[in-house]
Order: sequence, then structure tokens, then C-alpha cells
Amino acid sequence: MARWPKPSEGSWTEHYPDLGTGLVSYRDSISPEFHELEREAIFKRAWLNVGRVSELPRNGSYFTKEIEIAKTSIVVVRDNDGQVRAFHNVCRHRGNKLVWNDLPREETRGTCRQFTCKYHGWRYALDGSLTFVQQEDEFFDLDKAEYGLVPVHCDVWAGFIFVNLDRTPRQSLREFLRPMVTAVEVYPFEAMGERFSYRTRVKCNWKIFSDAFQEFYHAPILHARQSVPAVAEAARAAGFEAPHYQIDGPHRMLSGAGVQPRTTPPEAFKPIERLIRSGLHGAWDAPELPGPLPAGVNPGNCNPWGLSSFQIWPNMVILIWNLNWVHVYRYWPSTYNTMVYEADLLCVPARTARERIAHELAAVTYKEFALQDANTLEATQSMLESRAIDWFPLNDQEITCRHFHRTAAEWVADYRHERAGG
Repeated sequence: MARWPKPSEGSWTEHYPDLGTGLVSYRDSISPEFHELEREAIFKRAWLNVGRVSELPRNGSYFTKEIEIAKTSIVVVRDNDGQVRAFHNVCRHRGNKLVWNDLPREETRGTCRQFTCKYHGWRYALDGSLTFVQQEDEFFDLDKAEYGLVPVHCDVWAGFIFVNLDRTPRQSLREFLRPMVTAVEVYPFEAMGERFSYRTRVKCNWKIFSDAFQEFYHAPILHARQSVPAVAEAARAAGFEAPHYQIDGPHRMLSGAGVQPRTTPPEAFKPIERLIRSGLHGAWDAPELPGPLPAGVNPGNCNPWGLSSFQIWPNMVILIWNLNWVHVYRYWPSTYNTMVYEADLLCVPARTARERIAHELAAVTYKEFALQDANTLEATQSMLESRAIDWFPLNDQEITCRHFHRTAAEWVADYRHERAGG
């Protein structure tokens, strides 16, 4: 039976009285001016996840990352000593983008021994040092040691690569993540060697999209047709809407009981799900992971536990399912009302053709759910911009949305205060 808060515990919002219970404005999601402030106050100051170390399998492996909200591109590389580094993707000579293929604004990846500028042939080692200048004697007092690539602060936690674009980050990565998030670092992410990736542009503000993935209040309605009635009823009986919420600094998490496919009657599922033994929850026969789950994965002790979603400020989600697969989401703003949505679905590599097909079904089922969310949120953005309504009521289980918008407002207010010389 799902663990819901005891009556004496009160509502979840009452555990965080500073958030209040009043109406919430969504003007922060329709304002070009606020978007410009977020660029400086949030995305040029916070630690941002850009990938996993598994994307850099050997020395010389690299990938580029276009961070539109910060108006920059970075290159992330594993150097000859095996260290993961990040640099601004710009040549020190005349400012040309250093690493790109046919289209300058498209991301790329590969393996190399050095980086060579396409414009004038300057070369850089994997550690960022400038090693060659075409017609060097034509320059005036040029010291190559002073013209290496501009480094970006880079660190790795639990195999996830983070960068910080601030010249002097206010916190280390571990301090930034805080105990609620670091409590799951011993989860065997490294065992998730099979990846399915999705990337799309969505016509809504990044916060509006993120809101949909940090509350389950919408799921029984928006996704009702995706599940047969028996599954929807089983979900509600088990506590489909998350029975545990938690906030730590700028981060949030919620855990759900959900459906346990392995113990739910087969007739509750669609024929294809019964045949393949897979669906949104993941492959039913997924291999067991090494060792017990860390306590931080299900801090509310939900029983039966279905999933836990860690909302890492500002734009990352790690969603851990009980059937041993993981979703990683990122929300990248491009303008005040457009964004790029990225999703990586991670699972233990398939051992048989049947397991691979089960993974494929889980991945395409997830994609259908995500498309339903994206379509609805474009409709939300269009009507918010009408300004017909500015203030909205949020319920108790939308505490994460309330906290998310409050955090954005606080980071912007702090930036304004500093800029004003406060």
C-alpha cells in the first residue's frame, strides 16, 4: 500500500511555509526582459549538465554543446591523461568557432589528437594549449602560452558532466547539488550502457515545460488514453500521484508508487505490452542491478515504490524507475517562448533480441507520453501570452512548481541586487 503523509503531518506545502499558498504568477514565462535576466542570473552562474562520461569513451573523445541561452558553444573533451575538460569553442586568433562540421550551429562529436581551426589553421592540444600558429613569425610578440583555449569550469558527479560558465563559481559542484541529490550518487548509473536519445524544439518557455515533469497531477487526465482503464485504476489505487515530495535548496524531488507490472494481472495491459513485457515503466524483465538501491532513491519509503524524479536546478531531471532504467531530461531555453528539450533513456545493455525489443517498446512509449506533454504546453504558452489571466492557483502536490518559479525569481533578484551594487 502506498505511503501517504499521515494526517498529523499536514499538507506538503505546510512543510515549507516560506513558499506560501497564494496565487502564482506566470509572467516570468512570457517576459523577454525576464528571459534576458535569467541568461545572466541563472544559466551563466549555475552548474549545468551537458552529458555523461560514457560519451567520452577514450582519450581524444570530444563533443560540442550549443548553449543558446548563454550565447556560447563549448567543447568537452577527454585529454591524453584521461581528464574531462571543457573549453569555450572559439579560436583565440579571430574568434572563429573551433570545432564544427558542415553547419556551424550544429553539435558534433568524434575523436581527435588535436583541434585545428578551419579559418587560419591554429592548432590546440587536448588540454587546450596552443601548439601551432600558421606563419608565427608574422605576429608581434606572440607568446603561444598566453593564447590557449578559454577554459570552462568542469566537474563530474556520478558520471554526469557538469560545467559552470561563471568566471568564479560561487560553489563547488558537490556543494551546489546538496545532500538530497548526492544521496543517490552510488546508484549504478555506470551500468546503464544502452541509451536512447530524443531532442526537439518546443514553442514554450523552459519553465512551463519543466513544470509538467515535476508534478503527476496531470497524468491521469492528459495520459489517460495511453493506458487501458485497468492500468489507470491500478495506478490510482497504488498512489499514481506522487506520495512524497522533498525540497533541498534550489532542487526538488518527488516519488511515486505507480504500477508494478511484474505483479499486476496481465489483463490490465495492452496486448503489445503483454507480448513484449514492456511499456512506459520499462522492460519488465530488466536485469537486477548490483547491490541494494541507495536510500536516497526512495527517501519517502513509498511502498510499492515506482519511481523517483530528482529535479536538479536549473534544467536537469534524473528520473529513476523501479524497473531499473533511468531518464535524464534537460530543458534548454532559446528564447523567452521557445526551448530545446533533450531526453536520454538509459538502461542495462540488452543481452538478447527479446530484451532489445523490450527496450525499444519502452523508449517509443515514453516518446508518446512526452509528445502529449509538449503539445499541451505549446497551448499553455500561447494563452499565457494573451495576458487574459496573470495569476493562478496551485494545489498541494504542485509544490514543486511553486518552488521552481520562486527559485527563478530569487536568483534573478539576487543578480539584480548585485548589479545594483548591493
